[in-house]
Amino acid sequence: MNTPRTPPTSIPIWFICITASLGLAVAMGVGRFAFTPLLPLMQREGLIDGTAGAWLASANYVGYFLGALTAAYLPGKTRIQVMLSLLATVVFTMGMTALTHLAGWIMLRLLAGIVSAWALILISGWSMTALALRKRSDAGGWVFAGVGIGIALAGGWVWWQNDVDALSLWTQLGWLSLGLTIIIVVLWPDASTAALPNRHVPVDALIHYPAPVHRHSKALVLCYGALGFGYILPATYLPTLAQGLIDDPRQFGLLWPIFGLAAAVSTLLAGRALRHWKGRNIWAASHLTLATGCALPLFSHSGWAIMLAAIFVGGTFLVATMTGLQEARHMMPTNPKPLLARMTAAFALGQIAGPLVALMFNHVPVPALHLSGLELAQALAALLLLISARWLYHSQQKSEQAGDCH
Repeated sequence: MNTPRTPPTSIPIWFICITASLGLAVAMGVGRFAFTPLLPLMQREGLIDGTAGAWLASANYVGYFLGALTAAYLPGKTRIQVMLSLLATVVFTMGMTALTHLAGWIMLRLLAGIVSAWALILISGWSMTALALRKRSDAGGWVFAGVGIGIALAGGWVWWQNDVDALSLWTQLGWLSLGLTIIIVVLWPDASTAALPNRHVPVDALIHYPAPVHRHSKALVLCYGALGFGYILPATYLPTLAQGLIDDPRQFGLLWPIFGLAAAVSTLLAGRALRHWKGRNIWAASHLTLATGCALPLFSHSGWAIMLAAIFVGGTFLVATMTGLQEARHMMPTNPKPLLARMTAAFALGQIAGPLVALMFNHVPVPALHLSGLELAQALAALLLLISARWLYHSQQKSEQAGDCH
């Protein structure tokens, strides 16, 4: 006799949040961001130099862009798509130990970027729809805290095992990801049918209807692209700047776990703030704070400035990610996936552009400013973030005046 499935009405909000949060911890915390704390160690061991590190980072950004472009066209049910994406993340993470040449690593980082974008779009679209149906969009803070938890977990593991070689750490993080993925596989079956209370309507059935294009969708995509450009430079280079100040891995390695913890706590606080403030206003405030984090290293390379920049960037980029994707769902509630994909693609393009602009500025110096190419790129990032923050704030004010509020 078959055991009946748990009806959708019995699926609690915390169940959805835990499942989605763990998925983002694997896909983003490890699949996307584990390379950042491992980069200084790989350089220290002579596995790669600065140029090779840039190639590996860029490959992941390009993969993320390709994943964003293709996510909306994946066949099958959301649950199967997510599970395959997470299992692929495990394989590509462990593969960094199996393939010990640069070409192989570039391919693995490219593929890891593709599947992490798939997982982010699928998990965020599914969880935000499920929470919105229950009128608990504020609980999204617990979902996106998974990214920060994953960053802190990966960074903390690398810091704790600092006497282990970098290639072994890739394998260990792969096993850690596999353990979390198994938990997700066990938890997801009932959660995948999450629906409105007293209605047996699967979420998968609610996110495939045609939806009108909102008049502000293009501007939202541009703001999200500015976020990608603005956060990538400090997120990539802050650990390296810390290594330049402190040679001991036990000390500079703490920067990335702090970054992740700040990201996790910030999303929880933002979730509570969403009960009182509009999401677009919180998004604007995040861009303003992130701009400050980008600008701090321009004025000081001291330890306190680098640590404060890590807190500002880590404490806001996920809030901006969460509120930005929630705004997309508000704009296109019946089918958010295409807009989510466009925004994620813009984010990825911003990430790709960041290091390229820094490289370009290295070859086109501006002597009057006495800034390096990286510093000029960070100054430009801060400016773009300030412009986008202003648009987000004023567009929310206009929406409220017109009565177009969420």
